Amino acid sequence: MAGAWRLGWLLVPLLATLGAPLPGTVVRLNKAALNYVSDIGKAPLQRALKVTVPDFLDQNGEVLQSSRFQVLDVHVPHLHLKFIASFGVRLSATANFTVRVFGVREALELGLPVVLLADVHVAQDSIGTLVLGIATCSARFRMASVLNGSNRTSPVQLALAQKHIKAVLNNKLCLLISGLVQDLNVHLGTLIGLTPVGPESQIRYSMTTAPTITGDYMSLDVSAVLYLLGVPIHLPFHDASPFMLPWAVGNRSAMVNVGLSQHVFESVLLLLQKAGSLNLDITGQLNSEDNTLNTSVMGRLIPEVARQFPEPMPVVLKVQLGTTPTVTLRANNATLRLQPFVEVLVASSNSAFQTLFSLDVVVNLSLQLSVSEAKLRGTTSVLGGVQVSVASSNVGSIDMDQMHTLTGNVFQKALLDHLNALLGMGIALPSVLNLHYAHPEVLVCEGYVVISSGLSYQR
Repeated sequence: MAGAWRLGWLLVPLLATLGAPLPGTVVRLNKAALNYVSDIGKAPLQRALKVTVPDFLDQNGEVLQSSRFQVLDVHVPHLHLKFIASFGVRLSATANFTVRVFGVREALELGLPVVLLADVHVAQDSIGTLVLGIATCSARFRMASVLNGSNRTSPVQLALAQKHIKAVLNNKLCLLISGLVQDLNVHLGTLIGLTPVGPESQIRYSMTTAPTITGDYMSLDVSAVLYLLGVPIHLPFHDASPFMLPWAVGNRSAMVNVGLSQHVFESVLLLLQKAGSLNLDITGQLNSEDNTLNTSVMGRLIPEVARQFPEPMPVVLKVQLGTTPTVTLRANNATLRLQPFVEVLVASSNSAFQTLFSLDVVVNLSLQLSVSEAKLRGTTSVLGGVQVSVASSNVGSIDMDQMHTLTGNVFQKALLDHLNALLGMGIALPSVLNLHYAHPEVLVCEGYVVISSGLSYQR
């Protein structure tokens, strides 16, 4: 069954990638995915079909000398998969068996072509994963041929040998296909589990409805729940209506189109905000020309700072996002809006931090999305500059035109570096072991994002 296991893993990219985030995501497999699995599945299917044929018994129940069999080779020149609307997948394959028969007047090699047909039902089980079952299976045998040119074998012995081989294969081949499907169900069940997003957060995928299957594609709605310290993250308010991925959107010639609704991005940002991952401290250094955050430089702009701190001290910008960032998805355009609260602190003589003043900040960012290593990643850049206003001050009035130049540039670079490093880690897309998205393309649409991609299975 080792060969069946290998073919099972080749089918996993086809049937296991059928998952994606939250009740607002659709993953659609197209015919190209079936064609890919058909192509790479021939070799492991050949290995799986190399079965053992037992000795043949004559009419008296004794083992004949001419009844020992050995399957020398199995060649699968044709393997084809296609969708069956509202049902599942149909498998058809042609296998050519080369069998050596020992003990006749001379060793005999037979070529036996077999056509395998199986209909696989695809459904949803009680725990929210795909479950496959063989509905029908048959092995159709064509006329055997003698390959080594022997003409000394009696027609009776030849007919008995062919009949015995066909009887053995007829029983074993459909059992092998059934075992292959059962192995595949075991692997599909591993999709129901937690995948790390960060040190303290995970994502869990599961199907929400039975698959929709047409003659052209297989489509699934899948739930992706994000967890922080084992607690699920839910938006306080959201549109509960299901997300529909239009058939015309995405590359229909791609193996897979993954549609991620805006709800997915909002949930990810809520997770990052609740985890405190978006917060950061920006620390000035006394002897750094690149970082001007120290009391000496600020004292030139704010006299009270110079009075309180006659000796240079490093200044810290403590950035906190108490408000969840918002994402906006428009045609070919994704943006983020952050509203951090920034405290400007300095260490006093007793090493305790003292607040100089605090700022309300608004940052609009352009979001560029990409896919690598089965993860959706992002990078940002500032749109229109950083908006800064004074929330409170313990050092008197502040000229924000001057302070914006001082704190804005330092703040902007540090924020972008931090945010891009965070978003660059990515969120795992639905996938299985050894499955890769090949040459993915990301398209931003009104209210959702579509990933059109090939699939590459690498052991």
